[in-house]
Amino acid sequence: MSGSLSLPKGRPLWEGRALALLGIVLVAFSLRSAVASLSPVIDHVAEEFPISSVVAGLIGAAPPVCFAVFGLLTPLFERRFGLERVAVAAIGLIAAGLVLRSLSGDSTSLLAATTVVFAGVGSGNILMPPLVKKYFPDRLGLMMTVYSTTMAVSTFVPPLVAVPIADSAGWRVSLGLWGVFAALALIPWVTMLLTDRTGASGAAGALVKPPFVENPDDRDAAEVATGPIVTSPANPKVFGRLWRLPMAWSIALVFGASSTLAYVSFAWLPAILIDVGGVSAADAGLLLSLFGLMGMPCSLLVPILIVRFHATRPVFFFGIACGLIGLAGLLFVPTVGLPLWVAMFGLAPMLFPLSLVLLSIRSRTPESAVALSGFAQSIGYAVAALFPLLIGVLHEATGSWQVPLLLLVGVLIAVIPAGWIAGRRRTIEEDWERRYGRW
Repeated sequence: MSGSLSLPKGRPLWEGRALALLGIVLVAFSLRSAVASLSPVIDHVAEEFPISSVVAGLIGAAPPVCFAVFGLLTPLFERRFGLERVAVAAIGLIAAGLVLRSLSGDSTSLLAATTVVFAGVGSGNILMPPLVKKYFPDRLGLMMTVYSTTMAVSTFVPPLVAVPIADSAGWRVSLGLWGVFAALALIPWVTMLLTDRTGASGAAGALVKPPFVENPDDRDAAEVATGPIVTSPANPKVFGRLWRLPMAWSIALVFGASSTLAYVSFAWLPAILIDVGGVSAADAGLLLSLFGLMGMPCSLLVPILIVRFHATRPVFFFGIACGLIGLAGLLFVPTVGLPLWVAMFGLAPMLFPLSLVLLSIRSRTPESAVALSGFAQSIGYAVAALFPLLIGVLHEATGSWQVPLLLLVGVLIAVIPAGWIAGRRRTIEEDWERRYGRW
């Protein structure tokens, strides 16, 4: 064969990789439910032991802080132990932390357990895009849709049911329930490790092995059609190069803006809605669920729009515009059409599935995907870590939510240049080669 290439069509998702599919879905559910399940019942917890504004701010800041730290550490662990083994450890931390959180006896133990949870979630955030790329290279767009949609579901379901469960069975049951799903997520990954003592590397290698290409010039076509050619672990040299690439920094900043909006909302949106919108705690929980629900259509459509239609910039600017409209409504007419403003603001985190897709399509191999995932998420979460605590401090200092909401407006405006750069249709390898020569 020369000059032409016959490529097989993508296989069904479940063919030879059903456990990986189940494992990715269950982990994706746990990554966000662990975050979204606490703030709706924080008033119930405070009835049992006091929680100061500082501690509440630290709990709100714990997710991005842990995500930033473990964004840096996870690629090192993955290189030493492999994707699947580190994934099992991360899921175990999530499950254990969720159980410990439900058993907390004071605000210190609540914060400590929350830190354990988000240490696991931080590693899981880094590992999921490379795992998708490794096991489903021929179905990348579809699987990123499944992954991000599952995360969207797990964002709006906990606020929807957390308060009713806490009212009927207590806040400990409401918090501990999510540990069950995390424990279930262990089953498929542990099964794969036990059935393949090499850490599923053989099975994964078979999945991502490209078709035979006689003409070396056709390798790029094979890679586009079937996914990555290489499945080696993260390389510190690759990670180090990312610090010099505008593409890597732009994705990190877009990810940071998305994370800032999400974790500020998880920590403070119910309190904001109670104060500026005049709603009850139960209604604030429902509106937080609406905020999360808006991520559902985004998670379904954004991966398709990015992968098939290369609509990175239109999606990005639409999300920015929606976020600004929602914040303007909360600032100027919060008691008129409050659900509309929450819904519009809830569309701004469409930058999150956009960022997830970019972590895969802006890299050529799983090796560079792991490095880019670690870089972008560690930088992005480091930026986002400042804001839940800063929002609380500003609210306490000013006695209102006007300045905190204006700060979020500033975040959306400031990230616009990064979104423009992230919309360039090139990989980090191409970005390096244009600037410094061979990758």
